[in-house]
Amino acid sequence: MARLNAALQKSLRDVLVALPRSVTLLVFVRTGDRDAPCETCQDARQLLEELASISEGRVRVELYDLDAHPAEATLYGIDKAPGVVVLGDESGRRDFGIRFFGSLAGYELATLIEDIRMVSFGTDLARGTAEALAPLRSPLHLQVFVTPTCPYCPRAVLLAHRMAMASDWVTADAVDATEFPELAQRYQVAGVPRTVINETVYVEGAVPEAMLMAQLIPLLQATG
Repeated sequence: MARLNAALQKSLRDVLVALPRSVTLLVFVRTGDRDAPCETCQDARQLLEELASISEGRVRVELYDLDAHPAEATLYGIDKAPGVVVLGDESGRRDFGIRFFGSLAGYELATLIEDIRMVSFGTDLARGTAEALAPLRSPLHLQVFVTPTCPYCPRAVLLAHRMAMASDWVTADAVDATEFPELAQRYQVAGVPRTVINETVYVEGAVPEAMLMAQLIPLLQATG
């Protein structure tokens, strides 16, 4: 059964076929865990395969089972499913540190489409942000907790993903709080978006770029 209706397929096709560079989506699912089955893995897989099918080759999907492909999961830091890694650049294989965890429903799909465009076209941060990230020489991990019905979440996720594109040391995850309630509880997510930075800094809401950097600069100075 198609996950995208005809009107949405046409709209997304117009966006995807105009991409100047191809994008690869690594899709990690879990199929064999009977004790903790991944109830949304099949939905995520089918949705992304539909995107690939209407993109005229501009979007490619590679499917991995989280349990059957531990080397690939470790390489990309994927520890839960469904998980999506967005690769791009001229080769279509560069890892920008962009991750999604969840079914990609609602506003999460819109965020993924914008990420695909960003990776294909390239994107820029404010000059001050790029300069602050440049000296970074140790890992910086951003986890942005979202829900499919949150209209403010895409802005927070896209900012984190732009930072990941700007630095090889930054990895940015969009995490669906409704699908991973244990993580939401661990990080005391009472509202979304909530950004967790290296598990020590918490930022509430879809804050402007300059405000997020004000929270990050002390951490960057300590880890750069």
